[in-house]
Amino acid sequence: MNRPSPAETKLLICVWHPFDLWRPPAAMADAVRERWPAMRVVHLPNYDRLEAELPETQIFVGYSIRSHQLSWARQLKWIHSTAAAVAQLTYPALRESGILVTNASGVHSIPIAEHVIGMLISLARRFPDALRHQQDHRWAQQEIWDSKPRPGELHDAVLLLIGLGAVGKEIARRAQAFGMKIHAVTRSGRGDTSLATKIYPATELETALAQADYIVVAAPETPATHNLLGARQFAAMKSTAFVVNVARGSLIDEAALAAALEQHKIAGAALDVAAEEPLPPASPLWRLDNILITPHLAAASEHLWQRQTDLLLKNLELWFSGRDLINRVDFESGY
Repeated sequence: MNRPSPAETKLLICVWHPFDLWRPPAAMADAVRERWPAMRVVHLPNYDRLEAELPETQIFVGYSIRSHQLSWARQLKWIHSTAAAVAQLTYPALRESGILVTNASGVHSIPIAEHVIGMLISLARRFPDALRHQQDHRWAQQEIWDSKPRPGELHDAVLLLIGLGAVGKEIARRAQAFGMKIHAVTRSGRGDTSLATKIYPATELETALAQADYIVVAAPETPATHNLLGARQFAAMKSTAFVVNVARGSLIDEAALAAALEQHKIAGAALDVAAEEPLPPASPLWRLDNILITPHLAAASEHLWQRQTDLLLKNLELWFSGRDLINRVDFESGY
């Protein structure tokens, strides 16, 4: 692919999201301008002028370009997604365009891993139960101890990571410090054996689930992972198992999860994501007392945009020197 020089390049940054943390700050564009003064850098706060700005753009930095918008981008050569998940960028027109796509894999790994550890401790030590009793001004020592399962330990428990990518690896490193036994499921059955003592291929998911005390979903969103955990998978789990999802809501069949929780087929769950966000008020998940819900905050961090900017600058250096980029998306695998 012919890569224009900085002086011949227009880079467009455009993301709008109702949660303001996901919107790039002006400092990102300023950092690019400072490094390459000859490059034309445009930062749009919303999509109102996207149609006017895309035709001369070679590099687009943002969450998504929709299929009809792609036709406006006649000179586009590279899309850098500020999200790690890129299901929204895998439509046929883009796949067939020859445009290179990279993502933000790794940028969110540390806060997500810390969020997961917080969820695991909360589930093991029954913090949500204690909080509910606190709100009623009740010293519920005996009640919490009599609950099923009782407050337990992470030490020596089996943690199953569904996905051993950037996020899964950071979770594993932290879980090791708690003395957990770490297993993983990957598409191929291969992965870093210094982090996971057992690694199962995706075809043996239910076998892996049956061994686990805690299951953390940290896999990419692809057609193959849609409703990865459903009624059959919940039936394969221990009745004392807890499920945590910090990937995408589409990876869990929420109706099946609600049924498994209500019928106590599993002990509990913690969700940071939902199939529809915000989670609708009518969702049965809200009324269950064995679930912890956080509003898609696992990746939230004051360090987010510095990490995003560092990754973009590093990839721009590689781009202008003609080298391979970090986090290039493989359309066949979907990530």
